[in-house]
Parts: sequence; C-alpha cells; structure tokens
Amino acid sequence: LSLTKREAEACDLTQESFYRLGAKGRELENPAKLKSWLFTTCYREFLRGERHRTGFPHVDISLVEHELPEATPERVQEMDPEALMSTVGRLDEIYRVPVMLFYLQGLAYKEIAAVLGVPIGTVMSRLARGKVQLRALLAETLQADSNHAAVGATYREWQYE
Repeated sequence: LSLTKREAEACDLTQESFYRLGAKGRELENPAKLKSWLFTTCYREFLRGERHRTGFPHVDISLVEHELPEATPERVQEMDPEALMSTVGRLDEIYRVPVMLFYLQGLAYKEIAAVLGVPIGTVMSRLARGKVQLRALLAETLQADSNHAAVGATYREWQYE
C-alpha cells in the first residue's frame, strides 16, 4: 500500500508476489530470507507496472473521442485505390509483405510461411499486427484528406478478418 497508494493495486501486487512464490518458491535457497524475497519481488513487480503505465498511459476514451479519426468502411470505400496502395506501402516491411501476400495474392498462411521461411504462427502474428498498423495508417490518411474516390472491396476484407 505504501508503494501504490491504492488498495486495489496493493492487493494485486501482493497476489502477484505470492503467485511468483508458488511458481518459483522451490528455487529459494534460504527459507529464512522468504520475507525479503517477497518484498523484493513485490517491489520489482511494482516497478514493472509503473514502467508499463508510463509507456502506455490510460486515457478515458470519452475525453479524447472528438480527436479520433473516423475510419469507417464507408469512408475507406470512397478512398482512391492509389491512395490505398500508397498507404499499404507505408506499412513496416515485416508486415507489408505478409499482408500483400495474403490479401492481394490470396496465399494461405502455410504458403506465406513457406515463401517467407517463417513459422505459421509468425505469419498469423505479422498479419494481425499489420492489420492494426494498416487501420491506423488508413485513419491517418482519411483524416488528412476526406475527398477520396472509391476503393473497392479489398479494405472490407482487411477490416473484418
């Protein structure tokens, strides 16, 4: 409680410390140092959580809702196909290649894995992350210029898969 100043977070820290004790308690060389081990574990978990909160601050969506760009399927369908391909081209290469192989070439996960020489799980992960990045880039593009022509059905597949 002295670390977090909030009871719920203090309970979470305590529970995490005891969870780690259950998972790694056998590794404890000197049982007389159990108390210091628990406090050290609790403190390290607190620091980890603080680093996470600093890197990924919580923002109530209702407070910034007016600032969010609207990337609805209808708005994207009005987008110029060249602008869409330009946006796809801005994806990080590690995500761009699997996204293009999957959506534009119609390759299956297994085929993409063979082409790239990576496991299927990696292909699935890169596709998921690529779609997230693509949505963000499309929202950015749509926010910058709302006078776009038709896109076609390609984005609908990206949006809903």
